Amino acid sequence: MPLRAKVASSVSRTAAALSRAAGRGDGSVIGGWIGLKIDPDLLAHLSAGRAIALISGTNGKTTTTRLTAAAVGVLGRVATNSFGANMPTGHTSALAKAGSTPYAVLEVDEHYLAQVLDATEPHVVALLNLSRDQLDRAKEVAMMAQLWRAALVRHTNVRVVANADDPMVVWAATPPPNHDHRIAPPQVTWFSAGQRWHDDSWVCPECGSTIQRSGDQWWCSGCPLRRPEPQWTVEDDGVLDPTGAWHKVKLQLPGKVNVGNAATALAVAAEFGVRPVDAVLQLGSVTSVAGRYAQVDRDGRNIRLLLAKNPASWLEAFDMADVAPTLLSINARDPDGLDTSWLFDVDFAPLRGRQVLITGDRAYDLAVRLEVNDVPFQHVRTFDDAVRSVPPGRLEVIANYTAFQDIRAELDRVN
Repeated sequence: MPLRAKVASSVSRTAAALSRAAGRGDGSVIGGWIGLKIDPDLLAHLSAGRAIALISGTNGKTTTTRLTAAAVGVLGRVATNSFGANMPTGHTSALAKAGSTPYAVLEVDEHYLAQVLDATEPHVVALLNLSRDQLDRAKEVAMMAQLWRAALVRHTNVRVVANADDPMVVWAATPPPNHDHRIAPPQVTWFSAGQRWHDDSWVCPECGSTIQRSGDQWWCSGCPLRRPEPQWTVEDDGVLDPTGAWHKVKLQLPGKVNVGNAATALAVAAEFGVRPVDAVLQLGSVTSVAGRYAQVDRDGRNIRLLLAKNPASWLEAFDMADVAPTLLSINARDPDGLDTSWLFDVDFAPLRGRQVLITGDRAYDLAVRLEVNDVPFQHVRTFDDAVRSVPPGRLEVIANYTAFQDIRAELDRVN
Protein backbone atom coordinates (compact mmCIF):
# COMPACT_ATOMS: atom_id res chain seq x y z
CA MET A 1 0.00 0.00 0.00
CA PRO A 2 1.06 3.63 -0.40
CA LEU A 3 2.67 5.18 2.69
CA ARG A 4 -0.42 7.29 3.42
CA ALA A 5 -2.62 4.18 3.38
CA LYS A 6 -0.21 2.32 5.68
CA VAL A 7 -0.30 5.19 8.18
CA ALA A 8 -4.10 5.42 7.94
CA SER A 9 -4.43 1.66 8.49
CA SER A 10 -2.16 1.75 11.54
CA VAL A 11 -4.03 4.69 13.06
CA SER A 12 -7.33 2.93 12.36
CA ARG A 13 -6.24 -0.18 14.29
CA THR A 14 -4.93 1.92 17.17
CA ALA A 15 -8.11 3.99 17.44
CA ALA A 16 -10.27 0.85 17.42
CA ALA A 17 -8.12 -0.78 20.11
CA LEU A 18 -8.29 2.34 22.31
CA SER A 19 -12.08 2.44 21.91
CA ARG A 20 -12.34 -1.16 23.07
CA ALA A 21 -9.93 -0.61 25.97
CA ALA A 22 -11.90 2.43 27.12
CA GLY A 23 -15.16 0.50 27.03
CA ARG A 24 -16.62 2.89 24.46
CA GLY A 25 -17.57 0.18 21.99
CA ASP A 26 -15.95 -2.48 19.84
CA GLY A 27 -14.10 0.10 17.73
CA SER A 28 -15.62 -1.19 14.51
CA VAL A 29 -16.77 2.28 13.42
CA ILE A 30 -14.39 4.84 14.95
CA GLY A 31 -11.30 3.08 13.62
CA GLY A 32 -12.58 3.11 10.06
CA TRP A 33 -13.86 6.69 10.35
CA ILE A 34 -10.44 8.00 11.38
CA GLY A 35 -8.65 5.88 8.78
CA LEU A 36 -10.85 7.22 5.96
CA LYS A 37 -10.28 10.79 7.17
CA ILE A 38 -6.54 10.27 6.71
CA ASP A 39 -6.88 8.42 3.39
CA PRO A 40 -10.28 8.57 1.64
CA ASP A 41 -9.16 5.64 -0.57
CA LEU A 42 -8.17 3.44 2.35
CA LEU A 43 -10.98 0.91 1.80
CA ALA A 44 -9.87 0.39 -1.81
CA HIS A 45 -6.23 -0.03 -0.73
CA LEU A 46 -7.15 -2.53 1.99
CA SER A 47 -9.34 -4.49 -0.46
CA ALA A 48 -6.63 -4.88 -3.10
CA GLY A 49 -5.31 -8.42 -3.36
CA ARG A 50 -8.19 -10.04 -1.47
CA ALA A 51 -10.97 -12.18 -2.90
CA ILE A 52 -14.04 -10.47 -1.43
CA ALA A 53 -17.69 -11.40 -1.01
CA LEU A 54 -20.29 -8.74 -0.21
CA ILE A 55 -23.56 -9.74 1.49
CA SER A 56 -26.45 -7.27 1.25
CA GLY A 57 -30.20 -7.17 1.80
CA THR A 58 -32.80 -5.89 4.22
CA ASN A 59 -32.83 -8.91 6.53
CA GLY A 60 -30.40 -11.72 7.34
CA LYS A 61 -27.19 -9.91 6.39
CA THR A 62 -25.32 -10.38 9.66
CA THR A 63 -26.18 -14.07 10.05
CA THR A 64 -25.49 -14.91 6.40
CA THR A 65 -22.18 -13.04 6.56
CA ARG A 66 -21.15 -15.01 9.63
CA LEU A 67 -22.12 -18.34 8.02
CA THR A 68 -20.37 -17.42 4.77
CA ALA A 69 -17.19 -16.43 6.58
CA ALA A 70 -17.22 -19.83 8.31
CA ALA A 71 -17.71 -21.63 4.99
CA VAL A 72 -15.02 -19.67 3.11
CA GLY A 73 -12.71 -20.25 6.09
CA VAL A 74 -12.13 -23.75 4.68
CA LEU A 75 -9.71 -22.08 2.25
CA GLY A 76 -7.82 -19.80 4.64
CA ARG A 77 -8.05 -16.74 6.86
CA VAL A 78 -11.10 -14.54 6.30
CA ALA A 79 -11.53 -10.89 7.28
CA THR A 80 -15.10 -9.99 8.20
CA ASN A 81 -17.10 -7.30 9.98
CA SER A 82 -18.47 -9.73 12.55
CA PHE A 83 -19.99 -7.01 14.77
CA GLY A 84 -22.38 -5.88 12.04
CA ALA A 85 -20.82 -2.47 11.30
CA ASN A 86 -21.94 -2.60 7.67
CA MET A 87 -21.04 0.79 6.23
CA PRO A 88 -17.66 1.77 4.69
CA THR A 89 -16.26 2.83 8.07
CA GLY A 90 -17.00 -0.65 9.43
CA HIS A 91 -15.53 -2.37 6.37
CA THR A 92 -12.36 -0.27 6.61
CA SER A 93 -11.95 -1.03 10.30
CA ALA A 94 -12.52 -4.77 9.78
CA LEU A 95 -9.96 -5.07 6.98
CA ALA A 96 -7.38 -2.96 8.83
CA LYS A 97 -7.80 -5.03 11.98
CA ALA A 98 -7.53 -8.35 10.13
CA GLY A 99 -4.25 -7.50 8.44
CA SER A 100 -3.30 -9.44 5.34
CA THR A 101 -5.86 -12.15 4.54
CA PRO A 102 -6.56 -13.84 1.22
CA TYR A 103 -10.35 -13.58 1.69
CA ALA A 104 -12.92 -11.18 3.08
CA VAL A 105 -16.66 -11.54 3.63
CA LEU A 106 -18.36 -8.22 4.33
CA GLU A 107 -21.92 -7.42 5.33
CA VAL A 108 -23.06 -4.30 3.46
CA ASP A 109 -25.96 -1.99 4.27
CA GLU A 110 -28.20 -2.09 1.21
CA HIS A 111 -27.97 1.70 0.77
CA TYR A 112 -24.17 1.53 0.53
CA LEU A 113 -23.84 -1.44 -1.83
CA ALA A 114 -23.03 0.65 -4.91
CA GLN A 115 -20.32 2.61 -3.06
CA VAL A 116 -18.74 -0.51 -1.58
CA LEU A 117 -18.83 -2.30 -4.95
CA ASP A 118 -16.83 0.56 -6.43
CA ALA A 119 -14.29 0.55 -3.60
CA THR A 120 -13.71 -3.18 -3.14
CA GLU A 121 -14.19 -4.73 -6.63
CA PRO A 122 -15.49 -7.95 -5.05
CA HIS A 123 -15.42 -11.43 -6.53
CA VAL A 124 -19.06 -12.09 -5.63
CA VAL A 125 -22.02 -10.19 -4.21
CA ALA A 126 -25.00 -11.89 -2.56
CA LEU A 127 -28.42 -10.19 -2.80
CA LEU A 128 -30.68 -11.56 -0.06
CA ASN A 129 -34.00 -9.68 -0.10
CA LEU A 130 -35.60 -6.24 -0.13
CA SER A 131 -38.45 -5.11 2.11
CA ARG A 132 -39.58 -1.96 3.90
CA ASP A 133 -37.30 -0.82 6.71
CA GLN A 134 -37.15 2.57 8.48
CA LEU A 135 -39.11 4.42 5.80
CA ASP A 136 -38.94 7.68 7.77
CA ARG A 137 -35.36 7.95 6.55
CA ALA A 138 -34.75 5.11 4.05
CA LYS A 139 -35.73 4.52 0.45
CA GLU A 140 -38.79 2.68 -0.82
CA VAL A 141 -38.15 -0.90 -1.91
CA ALA A 142 -38.46 -0.22 -5.65
CA MET A 143 -36.01 2.68 -5.40
CA MET A 144 -33.53 0.43 -3.60
CA ALA A 145 -33.88 -2.22 -6.31
CA GLN A 146 -33.18 0.43 -8.96
CA LEU A 147 -29.97 1.51 -7.19
CA TRP A 148 -28.78 -2.08 -7.00
CA ARG A 149 -29.55 -2.65 -10.67
CA ALA A 150 -27.67 0.45 -11.76
CA ALA A 151 -24.66 -0.54 -9.64
CA LEU A 152 -24.49 -4.08 -11.01
CA VAL A 153 -24.59 -2.84 -14.61
CA ARG A 154 -21.32 -1.01 -13.84
CA HIS A 155 -19.73 -4.19 -12.43
CA THR A 156 -20.46 -6.90 -14.96
CA ASN A 157 -17.35 -8.88 -13.95
CA VAL A 158 -18.79 -9.49 -10.47
CA ARG A 159 -20.51 -12.81 -9.85
CA VAL A 160 -23.96 -12.44 -8.32
CA VAL A 161 -25.71 -14.86 -5.97
CA ALA A 162 -29.34 -13.74 -5.80
CA ASN A 163 -32.66 -14.73 -4.26
CA ALA A 164 -34.97 -16.21 -6.91
CA ASP A 165 -37.97 -15.91 -4.57
CA ASP A 166 -37.89 -12.10 -4.32
CA PRO A 167 -39.17 -10.28 -7.44
CA MET A 168 -37.37 -7.08 -6.43
CA VAL A 169 -34.04 -8.90 -6.15
CA VAL A 170 -34.55 -10.78 -9.43
CA TRP A 171 -35.28 -7.52 -11.22
CA ALA A 172 -32.26 -5.82 -9.63
CA ALA A 173 -29.97 -8.67 -10.72
CA THR A 174 -31.30 -8.64 -14.30
CA PRO A 175 -29.79 -6.12 -16.78
CA PRO A 176 -32.25 -3.54 -18.12
CA PRO A 177 -33.64 -4.16 -21.65
CA ASN A 178 -31.56 -1.37 -23.19
CA HIS A 179 -28.35 -2.64 -21.61
CA ASP A 180 -25.34 -2.47 -23.94
CA HIS A 181 -25.23 -5.96 -25.49
CA ARG A 182 -21.51 -5.60 -26.14
CA ILE A 183 -21.00 -5.94 -22.36
CA ALA A 184 -21.67 -9.35 -20.85
CA PRO A 185 -24.44 -9.29 -18.23
CA PRO A 186 -23.58 -10.23 -14.64
CA GLN A 187 -23.14 -13.95 -13.98
CA VAL A 188 -26.04 -14.80 -11.69
CA THR A 189 -26.47 -17.89 -9.53
CA TRP A 190 -29.97 -18.17 -8.11
CA PHE A 191 -30.90 -19.60 -4.74
CA SER A 192 -34.30 -20.36 -3.21
CA ALA A 193 -34.64 -20.13 0.56
CA GLY A 194 -38.43 -20.24 0.74
CA GLN A 195 -39.21 -16.55 1.31
CA ARG A 196 -42.45 -16.11 3.25
CA TRP A 197 -42.77 -12.30 3.29
CA HIS A 198 -44.50 -11.11 0.10
CA ASP A 199 -46.11 -7.83 1.09
CA ASP A 200 -43.43 -5.64 -0.52
CA SER A 201 -43.46 -7.32 -3.92
CA TRP A 202 -46.99 -7.46 -5.29
CA VAL A 203 -46.24 -4.83 -7.98
CA CYS A 204 -43.80 -5.52 -10.81
CA PRO A 205 -40.83 -3.10 -10.68
CA GLU A 206 -40.47 -3.33 -14.47
CA CYS A 207 -43.97 -2.50 -15.73
CA GLY A 208 -46.20 -1.86 -12.71
CA SER A 209 -48.49 -4.85 -13.29
CA THR A 210 -49.42 -7.21 -10.47
CA ILE A 211 -47.21 -10.10 -9.43
CA GLN A 212 -49.06 -13.42 -9.47
CA ARG A 213 -48.08 -16.38 -7.27
CA SER A 214 -48.76 -20.11 -7.21
CA GLY A 215 -46.81 -22.27 -4.79
CA ASP A 216 -43.12 -21.40 -5.11
CA GLN A 217 -43.61 -19.74 -8.50
CA TRP A 218 -44.26 -16.07 -9.22
CA TRP A 219 -44.59 -14.10 -12.44
CA CYS A 220 -45.59 -10.66 -13.67
CA SER A 221 -49.02 -10.47 -15.28
CA GLY A 222 -47.86 -7.80 -17.74
CA CYS A 223 -44.26 -8.50 -18.78
CA PRO A 224 -41.74 -11.39 -19.01
CA LEU A 225 -40.36 -10.94 -15.47
CA ARG A 226 -40.76 -14.22 -13.59
CA ARG A 227 -39.05 -16.44 -11.04
CA PRO A 228 -35.84 -17.94 -12.47
CA GLU A 229 -34.96 -21.56 -11.84
CA PRO A 230 -32.75 -21.70 -8.75
CA GLN A 231 -29.54 -23.72 -8.69
CA TRP A 232 -29.46 -23.87 -4.87
CA THR A 233 -32.65 -24.85 -3.02
CA VAL A 234 -33.64 -25.48 0.57
CA GLU A 235 -35.28 -28.89 0.90
CA ASP A 236 -36.43 -30.09 4.33
CA ASP A 237 -33.48 -29.55 6.71
CA GLY A 238 -30.87 -29.46 3.99
CA VAL A 239 -29.76 -27.83 0.75
CA LEU A 240 -29.76 -29.10 -2.84
CA ASP A 241 -26.69 -27.94 -4.77
CA PRO A 242 -26.51 -27.38 -8.58
CA THR A 243 -25.50 -31.00 -9.16
CA GLY A 244 -28.63 -32.28 -7.40
CA ALA A 245 -26.71 -33.49 -4.34
CA TRP A 246 -28.46 -32.91 -1.02
CA HIS A 247 -26.50 -31.69 2.01
CA LYS A 248 -27.92 -31.93 5.52
CA VAL A 249 -27.50 -28.64 7.39
CA LYS A 250 -26.91 -28.96 11.13
CA LEU A 251 -27.09 -25.50 12.68
CA GLN A 252 -27.02 -24.23 16.23
CA LEU A 253 -29.19 -21.32 15.07
CA PRO A 254 -33.01 -21.53 15.26
CA GLY A 255 -35.66 -21.25 12.57
CA LYS A 256 -36.23 -22.21 8.94
CA VAL A 257 -34.92 -18.83 7.84
CA ASN A 258 -31.41 -19.76 8.98
CA VAL A 259 -31.42 -22.89 6.82
CA GLY A 260 -32.08 -20.45 3.96
CA ASN A 261 -29.20 -18.27 5.14
CA ALA A 262 -27.03 -21.38 5.17
CA ALA A 263 -28.01 -22.14 1.56
CA THR A 264 -26.89 -18.66 0.56
CA ALA A 265 -23.61 -19.12 2.40
CA LEU A 266 -22.95 -22.41 0.60
CA ALA A 267 -23.71 -20.79 -2.77
CA VAL A 268 -21.35 -17.89 -2.09
CA ALA A 269 -18.58 -20.18 -0.80
CA ALA A 270 -18.94 -22.29 -3.96
CA GLU A 271 -18.04 -19.20 -6.01
CA PHE A 272 -14.64 -19.32 -4.28
CA GLY A 273 -14.27 -23.00 -5.10
CA VAL A 274 -15.35 -24.40 -1.72
CA ARG A 275 -17.10 -27.75 -2.06
CA PRO A 276 -20.50 -27.82 -0.32
CA VAL A 277 -19.58 -31.07 1.46
CA ASP A 278 -16.64 -29.22 3.08
CA ALA A 279 -18.43 -25.93 3.72
CA VAL A 280 -21.51 -27.45 5.36
CA LEU A 281 -19.36 -28.90 8.15
CA GLN A 282 -18.30 -25.40 9.18
CA LEU A 283 -21.79 -23.95 9.50
CA GLY A 284 -22.54 -25.75 12.77
CA SER A 285 -19.72 -23.84 14.49
CA VAL A 286 -21.79 -20.64 14.44
CA THR A 287 -23.72 -20.34 17.70
CA SER A 288 -24.44 -16.62 18.16
CA VAL A 289 -24.19 -13.71 15.74
CA ALA A 290 -23.50 -10.31 17.34
CA GLY A 291 -25.72 -11.39 20.24
CA ARG A 292 -28.52 -12.72 18.05
CA TYR A 293 -29.80 -16.11 19.22
CA ALA A 294 -27.62 -15.90 22.35
CA GLN A 295 -28.91 -17.86 25.33
CA VAL A 296 -28.23 -16.69 28.87
CA ASP A 297 -29.22 -18.39 32.13
CA ARG A 298 -30.40 -16.04 34.85
CA ASP A 299 -32.40 -16.67 38.02
CA GLY A 300 -33.59 -20.04 36.74
CA ARG A 301 -34.68 -18.66 33.37
CA ASN A 302 -33.07 -19.56 30.07
CA ILE A 303 -33.26 -16.29 28.13
CA ARG A 304 -32.89 -16.31 24.34
CA LEU A 305 -32.43 -13.08 22.39
CA LEU A 306 -33.97 -12.58 18.94
CA LEU A 307 -33.60 -9.40 16.90
CA ALA A 308 -36.56 -8.20 14.79
CA LYS A 309 -36.47 -4.76 13.21
CA ASN A 310 -39.19 -4.69 10.52
CA PRO A 311 -42.33 -6.64 9.54
CA ALA A 312 -40.47 -9.29 7.55
CA SER A 313 -38.04 -10.06 10.35
CA TRP A 314 -40.81 -10.19 12.99
CA LEU A 315 -42.53 -12.87 10.92
CA GLU A 316 -39.37 -14.97 11.03
CA ALA A 317 -38.79 -14.27 14.74
CA PHE A 318 -42.19 -15.74 15.59
CA ASP A 319 -41.19 -18.87 13.65
CA MET A 320 -37.93 -19.16 15.61
CA ALA A 321 -39.42 -18.59 19.07
CA ASP A 322 -40.58 -21.50 21.19
CA VAL A 323 -44.11 -21.48 22.60
CA ALA A 324 -42.97 -20.01 25.91
CA PRO A 325 -43.28 -16.73 27.83
CA THR A 326 -42.22 -13.98 25.43
CA LEU A 327 -40.99 -10.44 26.08
CA LEU A 328 -41.42 -7.89 23.27
CA SER A 329 -39.41 -4.67 23.45
CA ILE A 330 -39.78 -1.72 21.08
CA ASN A 331 -37.82 1.53 20.91
CA ALA A 332 -37.93 4.27 18.27
CA ARG A 333 -34.51 5.86 18.56
CA ASP A 334 -32.49 7.00 15.58
CA PRO A 335 -30.97 3.59 14.67
CA ASP A 336 -34.46 2.02 14.84
CA GLY A 337 -36.29 4.63 12.78
CA LEU A 338 -38.61 7.07 14.53
CA ASP A 339 -41.88 5.82 12.98
CA THR A 340 -43.56 2.82 14.64
CA SER A 341 -46.56 2.61 12.29
CA TRP A 342 -44.93 -0.48 10.74
CA LEU A 343 -46.15 -2.43 13.79
CA PHE A 344 -49.55 -2.59 12.08
CA ASP A 345 -47.98 -4.58 9.23
CA VAL A 346 -46.99 -7.32 11.70
CA ASP A 347 -49.48 -10.08 12.51
CA PHE A 348 -48.99 -10.82 16.21
CA ALA A 349 -51.59 -13.63 16.21
CA PRO A 350 -48.90 -16.35 16.59
CA LEU A 351 -48.37 -15.07 20.15
CA ARG A 352 -51.88 -15.93 21.27
CA GLY A 353 -51.98 -18.57 23.97
CA ARG A 354 -48.65 -17.71 25.58
CA GLN A 355 -47.63 -15.24 28.30
CA VAL A 356 -46.69 -11.99 26.55
CA LEU A 357 -44.89 -9.09 28.22
CA ILE A 358 -44.05 -5.75 26.64
CA THR A 359 -41.50 -3.08 27.46
CA GLY A 360 -39.34 -0.42 25.79
CA ASP A 361 -39.62 3.28 24.97
CA ARG A 362 -42.63 2.70 22.71
CA ALA A 363 -44.33 -0.07 24.66
CA TYR A 364 -47.65 1.79 24.50
CA ASP A 365 -47.55 1.77 20.67
CA LEU A 366 -47.02 -1.96 20.88
CA ALA A 367 -49.86 -2.25 23.41
CA VAL A 368 -52.32 -0.67 20.97
CA ARG A 369 -51.22 -3.05 18.23
CA LEU A 370 -51.61 -6.11 20.46
CA GLU A 371 -55.08 -4.96 21.56
CA VAL A 372 -56.13 -4.74 17.91
CA ASN A 373 -54.72 -8.25 17.35
CA ASP A 374 -56.51 -9.64 20.45
CA VAL A 375 -53.24 -10.69 22.09
CA PRO A 376 -53.34 -10.37 25.92
CA PHE A 377 -50.20 -8.83 27.41
CA GLN A 378 -48.61 -7.45 30.56
CA HIS A 379 -46.62 -4.21 30.58
CA VAL A 380 -43.33 -4.30 32.53
CA ARG A 381 -41.11 -1.28 33.04
CA THR A 382 -37.74 -3.03 33.18
CA PHE A 383 -36.07 -6.19 31.99
CA ASP A 384 -35.65 -7.28 35.62
CA ASP A 385 -39.43 -6.99 36.08
CA ALA A 386 -39.93 -9.21 33.04
CA VAL A 387 -37.62 -11.92 34.39
CA ARG A 388 -39.40 -11.89 37.74
CA SER A 389 -42.83 -12.06 36.06
CA VAL A 390 -42.29 -15.40 34.30
CA PRO A 391 -41.85 -18.88 35.78
CA PRO A 392 -38.50 -20.71 35.64
CA GLY A 393 -37.72 -22.06 32.19
CA ARG A 394 -37.45 -20.50 28.75
CA LEU A 395 -38.01 -16.76 28.21
CA GLU A 396 -38.01 -15.65 24.58
CA VAL A 397 -37.00 -12.01 24.03
CA ILE A 398 -37.85 -10.35 20.69
CA ALA A 399 -36.67 -6.75 20.35
CA ASN A 400 -35.84 -4.17 17.73
CA TYR A 401 -32.33 -2.82 17.37
CA THR A 402 -31.69 -0.44 20.29
CA ALA A 403 -34.05 -2.34 22.58
CA PHE A 404 -32.05 -5.48 21.77
CA GLN A 405 -28.78 -3.70 22.59
CA ASP A 406 -30.22 -2.39 25.89
CA ILE A 407 -31.14 -5.93 26.95
CA ARG A 408 -27.78 -7.31 25.85
CA ALA A 409 -26.03 -4.66 27.94
CA GLU A 410 -28.19 -5.50 30.95
CA LEU A 411 -27.40 -9.21 30.64
CA ASP A 412 -23.67 -8.51 30.19
CA ARG A 413 -23.69 -6.27 33.28
CA VAL A 414 -25.33 -8.89 35.50
CA ASN A 415 -23.61 -11.95 34.10
